[in-house]
Amino acid sequence: VQLQASGGGLVTAGGSLRLSCAASGRTFSSYNMGWFRQAPGKERESVAAISRSGGGTYYADFVKGRFTISRDDARNTLYLQMNLLKPEDTAVYYCAAAPGYYSSNPLRYDYWGQGTLVTVSS
Repeated sequence: VQLQASGGGLVTAGGSLRLSCAASGRTFSSYNMGWFRQAPGKERESVAAISRSGGGTYYADFVKGRFTISRDDARNTLYLQMNLLKPEDTAVYYCAAAPGYYSSNPLRYDYWGQGTLVTVSS
C-alpha cells in the first residue's frame, strides 16, 4: 500500500488542523493504521492508531481529548483531527499501515507515508 499524507501547515496555538492520509494499492480496509510524529532532534513517537474495523483506537496521553483518529474505507483515507494545538505539537506527522494488530509500536508498521509538517506558533 502507498500512503500520501497531507493537511499540515502553520497554525497558532489553540487552533485546529485536519491531516489526511490517502492510501492506494492494496486494500486499505485490511490494514490497521497509525499516526506518528517526529520533532527536530527527537525520536519518532506514536500519536494515535486505529484498528481495521475502526472499533479500536489508541491515543498517546499527550493528545487525549484533543486529537481524533478516524478512517473512511470507502475513500481509502485516514484522518487525524487535531484541536487545541500547542507549540509542542510541532513536528512532521507520518501515517503508517500495519498488517497485524494496531499498535503504538512503529516496528509493527510496514508502510509509511512521506510526512506532513505541522507548525504551531505561540
